[in-house]
Amino acid sequence: MTLRWRLTLFYTALLAALLLVVGVTTLYLMRNSLIDALDKDMLETYTRFAATSTTISLNSCDPDAAPNDQGPDAGLTSRYLFSNSNLQVEQLPFYTQQGLMGSLGGANGKATLSTLRYVQEYTRSSLGFDCAFPVKLTDAQLSDLIRSSGGRLYLNYPRRDSINAQPVPIRLLVVLAPVRQATSILPGDEDTVLSLVYVGRSMDDLNTTLTRLRSVILLLFLAGLVTAGTGAYLLAGQALRPLRQVQRAAEKIGGQTLAQRVPEPATGDEVQSLAQALNGMLGRLEASFEAQRRFTSDASHELRTPVTAISGHASYLLRRTSPTGQQQESLNIIQNESERLTNLIASLLELARSDSGALVMQKAPILSTLFLTEIGRELGPLAQAQQTTIRVMGQEVAFEGDPDRLKQVIINLLSNALKAGAKTITLQSQAVLDGQQVRLSVRDDGPGIPPDQLERLFDRFYRLEDSRSRDQGGAGLGLSIARGIVDAHGGRIWLESTVGEGTAAHVQLPVGNIPDLDDEDVP
Repeated sequence: MTLRWRLTLFYTALLAALLLVVGVTTLYLMRNSLIDALDKDMLETYTRFAATSTTISLNSCDPDAAPNDQGPDAGLTSRYLFSNSNLQVEQLPFYTQQGLMGSLGGANGKATLSTLRYVQEYTRSSLGFDCAFPVKLTDAQLSDLIRSSGGRLYLNYPRRDSINAQPVPIRLLVVLAPVRQATSILPGDEDTVLSLVYVGRSMDDLNTTLTRLRSVILLLFLAGLVTAGTGAYLLAGQALRPLRQVQRAAEKIGGQTLAQRVPEPATGDEVQSLAQALNGMLGRLEASFEAQRRFTSDASHELRTPVTAISGHASYLLRRTSPTGQQQESLNIIQNESERLTNLIASLLELARSDSGALVMQKAPILSTLFLTEIGRELGPLAQAQQTTIRVMGQEVAFEGDPDRLKQVIINLLSNALKAGAKTITLQSQAVLDGQQVRLSVRDDGPGIPPDQLERLFDRFYRLEDSRSRDQGGAGLGLSIARGIVDAHGGRIWLESTVGEGTAAHVQLPVGNIPDLDDEDVP
């Protein structure tokens, strides 16, 4: 996973957590606000009931009780006054709140609760509640109500009735307080009795509001999550753009382009510090490489003169004197080693020029098959001496390159195949990448190369001892020089080999700008 996606996921998760906290907090506060408003409304309902209790007609839940006759319209008036609420009243005559509290704190607490239960069953009346399923508090709830200082208890209650089989949640206010009650049918004949008054309100509207609010919050959360993710992705890309610029510039810098530097964005942050550190490192590497190239070039120039003198004097002694057999053998060894040192010095100078970027290319149009045929003809006598057959095949492809440098590359590859003891060498040409590039291949049926050593063959002074030796004049620099030449053409070189079957060396080059050519214009 890229750094951009990691930053996007991190900031999206952070914003998602923040939105989730805000949504849950909003839902919690809204629920509390709605419940507080509902509780306040139920308290106002209780206050209105307490003020009009003597004129309110409630249905008695005692089947043996006489009907409450307050006029034909009393029930309708009561339902009109409390259209949104349900009421249930249970009278507790001969009790006081302080007396009940004292009784609960004594040894007869359970007996007191049992007596209250008995009284409640015979004094219960309701408006809107089903007498078959009256509201009943648990012992704990009833005890909490009696002990409370205000004589009030708010709770969520699962209401049941004879119509709905499943309980319906309602908000319930229970008040333990003296309430004026009519004691006869005569007007003004009333008394104050300690009563349990239950005020119930449906929570359907509240739950509907909360459900809609949850849906809105969920939609806002999803929209915010998508927006946050998109914004985080764009902002992360914007923040990482200077780092990508530094990366692209660093990827273009190689051994021949150490003079280049990565851009230093004026961001004032760690990216700018990183770019400055990279440029400092490139400067030190450039100085180190330049010192190495200068040493190689200077040493090669200094060695060329004495080696040439040694070779010349050895040749002179062999031609103009009459050395003994042992002296002639020593002079031949001196001459051969001098020639090997001369080739090595030339290779080192070639590498020094390649490393410094001073390898000048004299590009010209080339016909691939004709080019390979000339090389095969030039090395034909050497191949015949080893009883090796050189074949040229493939399609003719016109491309642009330095004929002398590329000839040096192909000769090096073909010479390696001859040194490996190949009996058949095939030089092949073909167009690749829709004709945009040309591939020149040298295939042999030699002993092959182990896979773990294929890439190491391009290292300087590295050789396969079983196929190359100092007696054959190899110094392990040929493939390094070939790679430098191919890189200067903008191409690439690589090896493919199977042990026991042979080796294939491929040189792939861009075709370049090739005009219409006549055969006499092409090398």
